Amino acid sequence: MDIKIFDTLKGELVNFVPIKNDSVSMYVCGPTVYNLIHIGNSRPMIVFDAFRRFLEYVGYKVTMVQNFTDIDDKIIIKAVKEGVPFNEISERYIVEYMKDALALRIRTANFHPKTTNYVHEIIKFINELIDKGFAYESAGDVYFDVRKFEQYGMLSHRNPDDMRSGSRIEVSDIKTDPLDFALWKKAKENEPSWESPWGKGRPGWHIECSVMATELLGESFDIHAGGNDLIFPHHENERAQSMAHSGNDFANYWMHNGMIKVAGDKMSKSIGNIWLVRDVVSKYGADTVKVFVLSKHYRVPLDFSEEGLQAQKKSVSRVQQALKDAEDFFAGTVPYVKNTEYMKSKIETFKQALSDDFNTSKAVALIFDLSAELNKALSEKNETHVIENYHLIRNEFGPVLGIFEIQETQQKSSTDDTDKVMQVLIQLRNQARTDKNYTLSDSIRDGLASIGIQLKDTPEGTKYIIQ
Repeated sequence: MDIKIFDTLKGELVNFVPIKNDSVSMYVCGPTVYNLIHIGNSRPMIVFDAFRRFLEYVGYKVTMVQNFTDIDDKIIIKAVKEGVPFNEISERYIVEYMKDALALRIRTANFHPKTTNYVHEIIKFINELIDKGFAYESAGDVYFDVRKFEQYGMLSHRNPDDMRSGSRIEVSDIKTDPLDFALWKKAKENEPSWESPWGKGRPGWHIECSVMATELLGESFDIHAGGNDLIFPHHENERAQSMAHSGNDFANYWMHNGMIKVAGDKMSKSIGNIWLVRDVVSKYGADTVKVFVLSKHYRVPLDFSEEGLQAQKKSVSRVQQALKDAEDFFAGTVPYVKNTEYMKSKIETFKQALSDDFNTSKAVALIFDLSAELNKALSEKNETHVIENYHLIRNEFGPVLGIFEIQETQQKSSTDDTDKVMQVLIQLRNQARTDKNYTLSDSIRDGLASIGIQLKDTPEGTKYIIQ
């Protein structure tokens, strides 16, 4: 099956053809670890974890690299404020990042390199750029000479001359061109630093990803991915310095997800409109958060709202309940079945959706349709159809998108006292229905629904779901 993805460099949908027939190499830009991650940070985590799973689902062996930027101005500022070494800050928030990724059920990458573990390789890389005439030292800093790289601006579809005319940075004795960017930064007083041929300093932001990607995946690899806020300057600069260094293509395909916005603004710590991943997962559950993200095409902006999450939580709860009902129907374990013609047809539809520029919105809609079919099969006691739809959701499609893999505990789980009260209300409603007092029975049902408790009449009796 042909896979099409939107390549940022070409600006169009293209057929994805990996360098090696049976494997894919993939680099995803990771976080600068100076704080807890917010829900905006989670979108590339969720999207590209699922894309990796999809590639594996259709038969590729995927090698995925996601870095940690563990030395940066923001890390240094926080360390100074707290009066601790910079690496205490970075190590703390790497641990917290991994906790949040685990709560979201994001699989770890094959490699999670840290910038500080590659300083020697970064210095060597910069030296070679200088030797090739693409970089120059100036007062202890080292800059990439943008004018020497003719393809500069191609990834972000910008004209360098237009960027120069709009630049507020004047040509000076330090930089020969306003667009030149730092490969190596001279150390300021009391800053963390490493010895180099140009004096004490530390790596620039862009160079770290070029070096770690090259060291772990080779000079040319398949996919470079991240948020579209990184296209310029980060990915543009990465591409320029990497291609100047090797003389070859860097990433063959560039994939970028759209931003998560709040009231039209990009979610960011500087604006202060952030929702921490751990808070949202704790309140709504991992499945709801991931379905909320995957229900929109990955390249379009996504508006964040509690109303949107609450609505998605209700849809997710219905799927989770249908799966649980299927397990109860078979007293715990749903029998295994080889793919029937019905299942093969649904699998083909699923693959076609994800092969078309990773259209997860269609894939999620298919899962919701299957959930409705599962409920219908349960009501009709159609065992074959129960088994087919259950396995399509739980064991076939859910694991590809990282959703509905396990039965999540309801965030508002019932206590013994709540259960006793609910049983009294259910008995009262049942008695009202027996007495044909439908006004009272409907009032009980609607009143419970208004506070998030759904009554469900089944052949085994009335059950309740706290949403």
